[in-house]
Amino acid sequence: MATVLYRLGLWTYARPWRVIVAWVLLLAAIGGAALGLGGTLKNAFSIPRTESQEALDRLEQVFPQTAGASIQIVFQAPEGDSVQDEPYTTAITDTIAAVTEVDGVAAATDPFSEYATDAISEDGRVGIGQVTLTDQQDDVSDETIAAIEATALIGRDAGMQVEFAGSVLQDTAVGVSPIEGLGVIFAGIVLVFTFGSFLAAGMPLAVALLAVGISSLGVLAAAAFAPVSSATPLLGLMVGLAVGIDYSLFIISRHRNQLATGSDPRESAGTAVATAGSAVVFAGVTVIIALLGLLIVGIPFLAVMGVSAAVAVALAVLAAITLLPALLGLAKGRLTPKTGSRAHRRALAVLAEGTPEEKNFRPTMGARWVRLVTRIPLIPIVLVIGLLGAFIVPALSLQLALPDNGGEPTSTTQRKAYDIVADEFGAGRNGPLVVLVDITQTTDIFDDLDAIAAELEDLDDVAAVGPGVPNETVDTAIIQVIPEEGPSDPSTTALVERIRALAPSIADQYGTPIQVTGATAVAADISSTLGGALVPFAAIVVGLSVILLMMVFRSLFVPITAALGFVLSVVAAFGAVVLVFQDGYGASLFGATPGPILSFMPILLIAIVFGLAMDYQVFLVSGMREVYVHTRDARSAVTQGFTHAARVVTAAALIMFFVFFSFVPEGIALLKPIALGLAVGVVVDAFLVRMTLIPALMALAGPAAWYLPKWLERILPNVDIEGESLTEHRDGAEWASGQSGMVLSTEGLQTQASLSPVDITLISGAMALLVGEIPERRSLLATLAGRQHPIGGHAQVLGYALPTEAGAVSRRVALLEVEPHLAEEMTVGELLREQIEFASPWYRLGGRRGAVGHYVDRVNRALAGENCPPIDERELFSLLPLEARAGVAVALGMAGGASVLALDLVDAEGEQLSRVLRLIDTIAPSQTTLLIGTGLNVPISLRSGRPALPVRLSRKAVLS
Repeated sequence: MATVLYRLGLWTYARPWRVIVAWVLLLAAIGGAALGLGGTLKNAFSIPRTESQEALDRLEQVFPQTAGASIQIVFQAPEGDSVQDEPYTTAITDTIAAVTEVDGVAAATDPFSEYATDAISEDGRVGIGQVTLTDQQDDVSDETIAAIEATALIGRDAGMQVEFAGSVLQDTAVGVSPIEGLGVIFAGIVLVFTFGSFLAAGMPLAVALLAVGISSLGVLAAAAFAPVSSATPLLGLMVGLAVGIDYSLFIISRHRNQLATGSDPRESAGTAVATAGSAVVFAGVTVIIALLGLLIVGIPFLAVMGVSAAVAVALAVLAAITLLPALLGLAKGRLTPKTGSRAHRRALAVLAEGTPEEKNFRPTMGARWVRLVTRIPLIPIVLVIGLLGAFIVPALSLQLALPDNGGEPTSTTQRKAYDIVADEFGAGRNGPLVVLVDITQTTDIFDDLDAIAAELEDLDDVAAVGPGVPNETVDTAIIQVIPEEGPSDPSTTALVERIRALAPSIADQYGTPIQVTGATAVAADISSTLGGALVPFAAIVVGLSVILLMMVFRSLFVPITAALGFVLSVVAAFGAVVLVFQDGYGASLFGATPGPILSFMPILLIAIVFGLAMDYQVFLVSGMREVYVHTRDARSAVTQGFTHAARVVTAAALIMFFVFFSFVPEGIALLKPIALGLAVGVVVDAFLVRMTLIPALMALAGPAAWYLPKWLERILPNVDIEGESLTEHRDGAEWASGQSGMVLSTEGLQTQASLSPVDITLISGAMALLVGEIPERRSLLATLAGRQHPIGGHAQVLGYALPTEAGAVSRRVALLEVEPHLAEEMTVGELLREQIEFASPWYRLGGRRGAVGHYVDRVNRALAGENCPPIDERELFSLLPLEARAGVAVALGMAGGASVLALDLVDAEGEQLSRVLRLIDTIAPSQTTLLIGTGLNVPISLRSGRPALPVRLSRKAVLS
């Protein structure tokens, strides 16, 4: 990966305007789609296959007049008066009559109706009207809501306070307040302080803003095709902005440190993208995987949030490794810290850590901190675990619920209505339950409904039960149940379960199956499902972190401690959110009303904090591993690796904290708990876990921190985020560049079956006869064809270095086979046709038909020159003599467009070998280079005059 990113960094650095214009055009295209499609955001939540949702769907079919979205109209007479007095009564009935005339209203009931349940307060001062709309919440138009709210003037002119309640009234507008803008400003200040350069500080901001602009507009465009909650684009903005700035920060920090030591700007940009960029890609992938893990929870709105946030992170990663190096290409050497400046001295001091030159520089803050932490590591270990472990007490009291009108700002009409109803009727009146009764099997409908209502009324936490109301077809009835407490109270959730527990006995006694539904029951089911999914999801994420980190660091200790640290960070974040938003400590500072926590906050928090924690772990510990691999000094590896990354991780954590925390004071109610949890999680994880606990644990473990069982090391893929393969590639490419004029060359090449190193230099069109035992020559052919990695030495083919550019070599070198059993059932024509179709582009379909005959004719002319019988394209390849099989193999290589042909002549010897070599020479174009493996060294006499020299593989072989 490092080699690919290195090339990408060099390519974008050299073509800055192309890359910048491409990103701007993408932004314009997505923005145009968002505006043109006109998608709208929703605040409705549902989970398919839950009882409440299935009952709601059934209600829509059998009781359509009650299945639409609903609005409560709350009328409050002046103190000392009653809504049952004139002129209030007339004003209320006129208001309800006006509401029924509004397009989109299915029915409206005033407080005085016989079908109204507990609609007038005990003192008569407050009355509640009920409005049922024709559409579900997602489809209600703004015009309908505005027309309903306009009818309030009738009651207000009569002297009453008139307010409206209902989830359909919640504001779905997405906007960014000046407070969120302050987060970006603080991030900019941190960047200026970190780099000491306005130009360097501006680049991460520009890259992140462009990436989140595209992702946010993409979410709005997607809202035209799928339900998207109002929190989704802001969540993507918050996460994408934070990681976008940080990812660019990591790369540009590495680039400036390299410039400070005299690196060429172009080479430095490529190296920074390859090394820091590899860590960025890995860190981004972990965040993306964690967010996409939300798909397994099975909740559609949460899946949409996870996917949109994952796309924001993916765009941030892509921008960091393409757009940022393009900006570096525009800046060129202007980002080099000035000699003697603080940034220059700091860069040199970091690079000098652990070297004899260290004494010439003042220790950095990171160096001083890690030495303090690792001096007596048990002390910080106990302190950090004790402090963060204390947060488990509030975290264990976490209560989950979906938002209701009680969490809206106090200035909104829905919050005013909620408070009036809670004061006059009790909080439960704001979240009534709907019991759906199947009455198809009863003949005594009303008596049975009354009896069922009486049983429901006897349940704990029930404030009131309305009369049973059948539908027009008399197959379904509904009974409204008013809980004692509010919609998000745990007792209301418990009441839903008690009604469900009562259902079997009611069905047996009256023959009337019942189901509980309504917005409150749906919210309770969602909260219950999310709570049940929390532990399995967390286990999957922690397990994933262990596997990923084992791949990266080749260690058992590092991933286990990283996962435990992540658990501590999450516990601290949960505890902080509970203390503020549930228990109310400091809630007024953030304009929040204490109550249960948003149901999907824990899962989102786990997913995002996991990814960010892995960011810090990778950037800190990868430096430690790099030092340990070179020195085998575990203590020195901790201090040096920490020092190299401490400043950039500190800056990254502060940036994330400011970005996340800026969404707390003025953010939408859905997002505030998530934003606070992320802000706390980032600070705790970066400063207490990754920069205190982890180095102390690493120092305590010593060399054991880097232990990995051999069997496990063999099965785990090696993720080279330190860029070791890049060093190998650059060395190989530098050697290859000195082999000008040679189509193939090796120096001390050792293959996996080598008896001795091989030195070869070949010009274009030459033939090399590789003479030796079968395993050795075949290993050499496979290596030079890019199919097998060498174990030592240098090699280049067509200017591509091996093994780091083996992919490019394998596309240009054909490794051919002449053994008959390899194509027992295929004819010559089938083999050629398959190769031609594979190698030819789609637009050359017409030219393929005669190609088979062309190659067969070419082989037959060569066979005729050696007095060998001709072949037919209908013959089986396996039945041909060796000469013909070799000719067909060469034709296959030519059909594939190879510049170098490599084949082993297993059975050829004596005159037959000479004849086959002449055949191959005749068929292959003069510019095609040939590598022929054989067990015998025979005199080579080629009619074409092609250079042909033997290579004896049983000793050090040299061919020029």
